[in-house]
Amino acid sequence: MIDLRSDTVTRPSKAMREAMVAADVGDDVLGEDPTVNHLQEKMAELLGKEDALFTPSGVMANQIAIRCHTEPGDEVVVERHSHILNYETAAPSLISGVQLLPVEGKRGIFEVDQLRDVVRSSEYYMPRTSLICVENTHNMAGGAVIPLEAMAAVKAFADERRIRVHLDGARIWNAWVASGVHPRDYCRQADTVSVCFSKGLGAPAGSLLAGSRTIMAKARKTRKVLGGGMRQIGILAAAAFYAVEHNIERLNDDHEHARTFARILSERAGHALRCEPVDTNIVLIDIAPSGRTAADVRSRLADQGVLVIAAGTHMLRAVTHLDVARDEVRTAAEIFAKVMT
Repeated sequence: MIDLRSDTVTRPSKAMREAMVAADVGDDVLGEDPTVNHLQEKMAELLGKEDALFTPSGVMANQIAIRCHTEPGDEVVVERHSHILNYETAAPSLISGVQLLPVEGKRGIFEVDQLRDVVRSSEYYMPRTSLICVENTHNMAGGAVIPLEAMAAVKAFADERRIRVHLDGARIWNAWVASGVHPRDYCRQADTVSVCFSKGLGAPAGSLLAGSRTIMAKARKTRKVLGGGMRQIGILAAAAFYAVEHNIERLNDDHEHARTFARILSERAGHALRCEPVDTNIVLIDIAPSGRTAADVRSRLADQGVLVIAAGTHMLRAVTHLDVARDEVRTAAEIFAKVMT
């Protein structure tokens, strides 16, 4: 089975497992896990922030950030197709008591003029706009890399209006490799940033939130409230540290494989589908020209040993990752093209 559903399906390598076994551990709720502390210090430095906090998942990291930046009754601006809006089970309303205001972006990012149109005035009967969230790379924009200048424009506007910015950087590593822009430069354009170790980097679990010491102090308490305080968790921190040390540069292979996948599909089945532009490791395939549904094609692909996700009525998503080799990507694309012809 060639699994292209997500870059979350990877399994820890032998070397990563050995790093986990060798990890020095302690009680992280008490701040005594040396491996977690080391990871947090190094990641804060890498991301250009004062402090960082390890979390079980990216959803928790994002929700902690929202809780730290807002008060109940506030409004948070998000991109229409963002992960926070569509794939986090309405957690901002449940956890923080805020409402989300979606704005349709272009390849995952909105224009400042759009923000000017939606950010609330100070009228007492309107919700206060307290946070803007940006996702980079943007999952449902096909892994699009948000340009640094676009993020800088959003941050400048937010600062002007005294609004905080949170960066959902689950796949910021892919943006780094694809654009050459260091994560620290992206993170300067946000007050907090969440990053993930269990997607393209191949760790079994774990994310991290970074920001100022003041915000991270509040974040640590919020993590505890949400049940995210863990004990001898250095085994997961060791996997995360290994992933950062060894699996970032090779993301370029995933990007090349995604481009190869899209090229083969376009060459062999271009009459029946259209691939969105490929920046990183995510390929969105619009099969509307074929008149078929994504659910039908997904099922037929699964029958032939290729797993993808239906991302809409006529949209399929394929994601390359470290557990899928170049030959497997080519085979999967050829099977896909055959199913469509």
